[in-house]
Amino acid sequence: MIPLKDDNPTHSFPLVTILLILTNVSVFLYQFSLGDMGNAVFTMKMGTIPFEITHLADSVSPTPIPLYLTLITAMFLHGGLLHLGGNMLYLWIFGNNVEDLLGHTRFFFFYLLCGVIATLAHIASAPDSRIPLVGASGAIAGVLGAYIVCFPGARVLVLFWFLIFIRIIRVPALIVLGFWFLIQLMNASADAGAQGGVAWFAHIGGFIAGALLVRRRRRRRDVMTVYRIE
Repeated sequence: MIPLKDDNPTHSFPLVTILLILTNVSVFLYQFSLGDMGNAVFTMKMGTIPFEITHLADSVSPTPIPLYLTLITAMFLHGGLLHLGGNMLYLWIFGNNVEDLLGHTRFFFFYLLCGVIATLAHIASAPDSRIPLVGASGAIAGVLGAYIVCFPGARVLVLFWFLIFIRIIRVPALIVLGFWFLIQLMNASADAGAQGGVAWFAHIGGFIAGALLVRRRRRRRDVMTVYRIE
């Protein structure tokens, strides 16, 4: 199932979501302008290399910034056009509603925090990997986790296909995102121990982080509402 749009209106302009998309696209265009070799070097320097983080050593590919800042910079790098396009599609569809719920500033820090937690989950799964981790997938997984908690019944327009059967249908977000999370779990189990390819554990870690963080905020908001005195 490929999501195309959701039927979930917002009350505020998704400023941060749009800025995040523009930033990711701009960085990708810069990567592309460097050529294959330059892009490879840039990725090694600005991506997160698990071995360096776990061994507290900037030894695989020395970076011009403090080592732990790569936990942030890696979120804005992508390995190709499809990688970028898929991530930005999910961020555009689901990010605006989570931003509308949290507010612009909280959403920005929520996004970064989910991305960092997702990266740490990947590092925990492959602590000695020397392959740089790049992509916004972990942070966006956090957005998906928040969305499924807050808007499980929202209808999502998806492109569904099975062999030669292709349809565009509306499906509850709980099913769309629940299916997405199930795929991550299945692939993580199948690829356990692998050091290349997709960082499935980053997706899982980001999704769980987003769900828990927004659930905690909702609880706090509910308590404040109960005890508010006019």
